[in-house]
Amino acid sequence: MNHSDLYVKRDDSWLSFNERVLQEAMDKNISLLHRIKFLGIFSNNLDEFFRTRVPTLQKMYEYNKLHHHATLGKRIATKSPLEKINRVVISQQMKFIKIWEQLVKEMKEQNVWIVNDRNINKAQKQFIRDYFEDHIRVNVIPIMLESFSFQPYLKDKSIYLGIVMSKKGDHVDKKKNYALIEIPTASVDRFIRLPNESGKQYIILLEDIIRYNLPNIFSFFGYDTFKAYLFKITKNAEMDFDNDLSVPLVQKIEKALKGRRKGATVRFVYDKYMDADLLAYLKNRLGMNKHSNIIPGGVIHNFRDFMNFPDVFTEGKLLTVQKPMIHHLFKNANRITEVILDRDVLLSFPYHSFDSLIDFLREAAIDPYVHTIKITAYRLSSQSKIINALVNAARNGKKVFVVIELKARFDEEANLNWKSVLEEEGIKVFISPTNLKVHAKICLVKRKVNNQEQQYGFISTGNLNEKTALVYSDFCLFTAHKIIMEDLHLVFAALEDWKNAKNILKDCRLLITSPFQMRIKLKKYIEKEIDAVRQHLPAGIALKLNALSDIDLIKKLFEAAQKGVDIQLVIRSIYCDSLKLQSFKKRITAISIVDEYLEHARVLHFKNVNKDKVYISSADWMFRNLEHRFEVAVPILDSDVKKELLDILKIQLSDNVKARVLDTSLSNKFVSNNLHPVRAQKKIYQYLVKKKYSL
Repeated sequence: MNHSDLYVKRDDSWLSFNERVLQEAMDKNISLLHRIKFLGIFSNNLDEFFRTRVPTLQKMYEYNKLHHHATLGKRIATKSPLEKINRVVISQQMKFIKIWEQLVKEMKEQNVWIVNDRNINKAQKQFIRDYFEDHIRVNVIPIMLESFSFQPYLKDKSIYLGIVMSKKGDHVDKKKNYALIEIPTASVDRFIRLPNESGKQYIILLEDIIRYNLPNIFSFFGYDTFKAYLFKITKNAEMDFDNDLSVPLVQKIEKALKGRRKGATVRFVYDKYMDADLLAYLKNRLGMNKHSNIIPGGVIHNFRDFMNFPDVFTEGKLLTVQKPMIHHLFKNANRITEVILDRDVLLSFPYHSFDSLIDFLREAAIDPYVHTIKITAYRLSSQSKIINALVNAARNGKKVFVVIELKARFDEEANLNWKSVLEEEGIKVFISPTNLKVHAKICLVKRKVNNQEQQYGFISTGNLNEKTALVYSDFCLFTAHKIIMEDLHLVFAALEDWKNAKNILKDCRLLITSPFQMRIKLKKYIEKEIDAVRQHLPAGIALKLNALSDIDLIKKLFEAAQKGVDIQLVIRSIYCDSLKLQSFKKRITAISIVDEYLEHARVLHFKNVNKDKVYISSADWMFRNLEHRFEVAVPILDSDVKKELLDILKIQLSDNVKARVLDTSLSNKFVSNNLHPVRAQKKIYQYLVKKKYSL
């Protein structure tokens, strides 16, 4: 048996995480607006799953079918793993539809009505006719399907109306005509508010306005009967890069982006009442068959847009509406730089304001003593203040070095653009090798005062993106620690000279990097906890990660538990638990917290015989992070910062409101005990507020 068969499959665990997101949409203790947004998050997650994981699984299955029997003389299972995925997804889709129907009822109780083209009154009809003419018509381009031999190009991420047109009295089989319309959500808001009536707020979807105006759009054809059905497709988003060293990576990415637009269809979701001939045509056009991911659904698709549903509610129940605070050490300081040169500071996003990080870079950009800024950029905001600060620094004569990860999935095109913007300002831009992603979030600033060199910077678990910093829970350590800065200098030297990176990074004394060191160091720390148990000394491990799927490290953790080490895990999404080795599992507790903020931080705590070793890291414990990404973990050395971080971790481990138990059953049961209710994200905010005013 393959050793991976002893563990929960990564993809099963991933879909189980999305089930937890659905649970949030069902929670009547939170606001309707946020429950609707959780449906949007669920839809967006599922789209990404089909764009990225499903093509890989299909490719692996096809490869095994071709090669497994020939090389090993064994039979390969005749069932594709996609069949099971499809069953799970369809089951979740049915729950999704029921939840949406329930939310629609609850919205009506708050006088918010979702209407469509069939249940609007005379005044509303006139409004949407006018709105269509003023805002939508110029963005609507019908594709006529005069015959089913026509092959239109269909986009990923878009939603379409499939339209059947006919004339009354005509023989249906002979006189039907067909057309497609892409819903222009990139140009027009998906949600249009109709005029209030009698205290009621009415909202209509963009596609329903288009559906109502079909007689107007196709008036010159003379049809008087129209039926329209919504559908969407999901395409393979994987990008393959060849090993031709003569072709620059930028050109490879540009070529791959063009190829992605023409990627194979991996999922087709459609209105279950769609006209049979149109459905058959679309399935044939998309190359779908009975084994494909063909999912009948409701009348609304692309629910990810519902993450931006308008706030039209007046209810009092809200999630933790918490305004990000300025860190107490920065709040009254003249300059952030002076604080960091004096002591370490830990920012906890989104509880702390991301503005402090931007202010840090702005200060460096205008500081006359600063001569060099080096930084990595993985996923930048579309209107990036980070880029603005770096450009300003270059214009002020600073040497600016930026490592941009062009292969950050779905941000490739944006990052190509940022590369051009930076280079036009004379900024030196580095890109990673083809087979490696730079996932570390680090910055190093150098300044010279009275001929003395000063170095300071930050290491973060999260992306340098002011938009996602409002909803992603992350940590960022600002420090001027001499050895950490020397290590950061080596890290940037390695990134600028990757051929010699392994040799350069061997001299790091405090930072742990992948792919060269991290796996070895992590196993060493786990082994040290095992040794402590053997010597009857204090031992324990606590990890907070997005994903734990690296089988090698999981086996090492299970070995530690078997030897008596207590292990506590907070895993947001993927957790490949053991299916077989259960006798020692009482030593391991694993939970997942799904709440208002996306838990994104990575924290590692090894008891180390009561001399706590604590790290924050950019890396999850996945094979890709440890072998194919450049990651950085930094130790927390300041005693106050370490206590703060361990206090926050302790709060999360005690969550019994939004925490679910992770186990092999994938049941997502909520943590249940008789202790005082602890909702970690609320309590962490209260903890940081109290800390702010206690000094």
